[in-house]
Amino acid sequence: MAETKMREGVVVSDKMLKTRVVLIERVYRHPRYERVVRRAKRLKAHDETNASKTGDRVLIEETRPISKDKRWRIREILARVS
Repeated sequence: MAETKMREGVVVSDKMLKTRVVLIERVYRHPRYERVVRRAKRLKAHDETNASKTGDRVLIEETRPISKDKRWRIREILARVS
């Protein structure tokens, strides 16, 4: 059985109930031009207890489809913003 995907990101929106929008940023070097490229994705993640707030750094894991857009679940809050 395959291991579930884990990603680390920052919560950018907490306006929905039990759902957070998490920004995942990926930095890599371009294969031909050797330039550092930054790419970002905004993923919707399930937060059952509404514990995370905007600005928190969280660890999310891939899960079964929860709704039309939600395929991730917040596993733990790594750093809180004060």
